[in-house]
Amino acid sequence: MTTATVPTTYEVPAQSRKMAMLGHLSAFVTFVGIPSLVGPLVVWLFNRDDPFVEEQAKDALNFNISFLIYGIVAAFSIILLIGLLALPAVLITWFVLVIVASIRAANGENYRYPLTIEFVS
Repeated sequence: MTTATVPTTYEVPAQSRKMAMLGHLSAFVTFVGIPSLVGPLVVWLFNRDDPFVEEQAKDALNFNISFLIYGIVAAFSIILLIGLLALPAVLITWFVLVIVASIRAANGENYRYPLTIEFVS
């Protein structure tokens, strides 16, 4: 008689989930004049010993660097009138994806942002 083993799932500790969520939400420091990549960078640098927080903060950092580049390109493309649609689309997408990633991190899920260039690995 054989028994089937059920794969165990790793339960992410509450403190790790909170810090990972903070890594994503810290991008909103841009609303007080600080570049959005500073928040995830600080969370990553102070939480390198926690693998879940480190991964989530690095992904948030890569996402914010990528969307900073996309925003700059869209802003310059206003000259061609394409940016009139592209810039609001980039900003709304950034805002929504930061919220989605924060919720997923708070639930202990590993979230990967779409449209992200990997600068920090």
